[in-house]
Amino acid sequence: MRTKERQVTTIWLPPTLARSAEKVAEQEGRTKSELIREALRQYIWLNRWSRLRRYGTAKARDIGLKQEDIDTIIHEQRRAKKTARGR
Repeated sequence: MRTKERQVTTIWLPPTLARSAEKVAEQEGRTKSELIREALRQYIWLNRWSRLRRYGTAKARDIGLKQEDIDTIIHEQRRAKKTARGR
């Protein structure tokens, strides 16, 4: 079995944010560390998604696609996927 590797990181929080984190952790039956890890995972995921969206928007603009074109392409792809699955 693989041992989980961990790295200790110290962060400083303003008192009001620290109290809010303690309250939420207690309400959810989690540790503050678990709560902060989850918040950081969500932040990283949202940041990656935001960068991907900006990239896609720029590429669509570069080739002259409009929002309605993208909506049509998505709808056609979903319909083709359903048809391929036999629905």
